[in-house]
Formats: sequence, structure tokens, C-alpha cells
Amino acid sequence: MDKLKDLQQFLSSLGSVAVAFSGGVDSTLLLKVAHDVLGDKAIAVTVSASFTARREMNEAENFCADNHIHHIKIHVNMAEIEGFNLNPPNRCYICKRALFTRIINAARENGVSNVIDGSNLDDLGDYRPGMKALNELEIVNPFIHCKFTKEDVRNLSRELNLMTWDKPSFACLASRFVYGEMITAEKLRMVERSEELLMSMGFRQIRVRVHGDVARIEILPEDFTRMIQNETREKIYEALKSYGFKYVALDMKGYRSGSMNEVLL
Repeated sequence: MDKLKDLQQFLSSLGSVAVAFSGGVDSTLLLKVAHDVLGDKAIAVTVSASFTARREMNEAENFCADNHIHHIKIHVNMAEIEGFNLNPPNRCYICKRALFTRIINAARENGVSNVIDGSNLDDLGDYRPGMKALNELEIVNPFIHCKFTKEDVRNLSRELNLMTWDKPSFACLASRFVYGEMITAEKLRMVERSEELLMSMGFRQIRVRVHGDVARIEILPEDFTRMIQNETREKIYEALKSYGFKYVALDMKGYRSGSMNEVLL
């Protein structure tokens, strides 16, 4: 609770904020606390694009409506982000720079002086080119300033009775593609449909990675036994084939964040 007080004081010192709001664990907590502290001087800005899952957009809209938070939605055409669809290793930098520039403009148009996002201390590890873009654009990271880890975010979310406290992490759909793989709206839809299927079957922490015409499924190792049961395995295989994949594979290491970055090490 000491960290909550630190966070409240820090947000109060900002005066007004636009929260880059995805509906995920981090941004939901940040928006909740910011709105509690600043009231109408805290607004939410959500970017929708072909690389954002519609389920995430719906959840973001519902949260803002339920909590009477002013919610701005910005639609971005993937083709408008130069170089994005080529999926270079710095794709996240290219994307974040473009999206947060739009969020900054929306904030200014609404008389808000600070754009904040839900990055936490755990986001400072791994390969995170998107953080460079946030730093260049002077995006404020309250969780990092107040020394929040991902565990702190989840624990405080549970204390505040937020439904997202145990929500699985869900990164941008573009993160499912091996670097150099062309990103298209069709392939993004294939990934979204595949992951929606897996979640509907009870697999919570999942990724469907794209390697050409191969879908590489990452799930938690404790879910392996259920995945390879004949009926489940056949249903997943046939569905993903019908979505457009030619081959369907199960990653034997299991789910881990940022696995596409392993080729860069």
C-alpha cells in the first residue's frame, strides 16, 4: 500500500494525464488509480488497428464505460506506419513511435499535458526497442518511477478488486511474427482467430507464433497433456489449417514472453 500512496502522489503531481490504455493488466490499474486521483483530468486513449485484438478493444471500452472515464479511440491503418509491415527487429520502435505520437496529439487536443503508460520495472529487461521510442517522446512511466514490478501491479490490482488482476499477458498481435516475416491484415486475422479458439478451449496463457506457413503454439507446460489429447489436438489442427496455416506445431519449451527475440541473442 506504500507503493499505492507513492503512485497516487506522483499522479497527483502531474495535474492531468492521458493514459495509453490497452485494457491489459498494467494500463487498467494505471487508469483506475489515475482516475481516482485526478477525476476528469485523467482520460484514456486507445489505439485500434489490425494488430490489436477486437476482444481487447471491447474490454477497454467496457471498462471506461463502467467507470465513467472519457475514452478516446484512435484508428490507425497499418499501411500508414512506414516500414512496419516489413517487420524488422526494431518494428516495436517504429510502431510505438507512430502510435504514441498520435496519442500525444489527442492529449493536446483535449487539454491534457502528460501522456502516461503502464510500463513497469520488468519491461526494462529483454529486448524492448519500444521503450526507446517512449523515452524519446517523453512518455511518463509512473510504475517505473514508483518502482512497480509486474507482481506489484497484479497484487495491487487484486487489492483494488480489478477483474484484470490475473488476466494473462497479451502483447500486440504483431509480436507473433518472426522478424522479417511480412505482416499482413490476413495473417493477423489468422493469429487472432487461432488464439481466440485456444482461449475458448480453456488455454489461458498462449501465443500462436507465425513462421511462414507454420503456426507454432506456445502454451504453459502444465497444459501440454490436455493439448495432446486426440480430440483436442485434432480440433486445433483442423481449425488452424482452415484459417490458412499449412502446418501446426507445439513448442516443446512452452510459453515465454518475447520468444521471437531469442534469435537476436
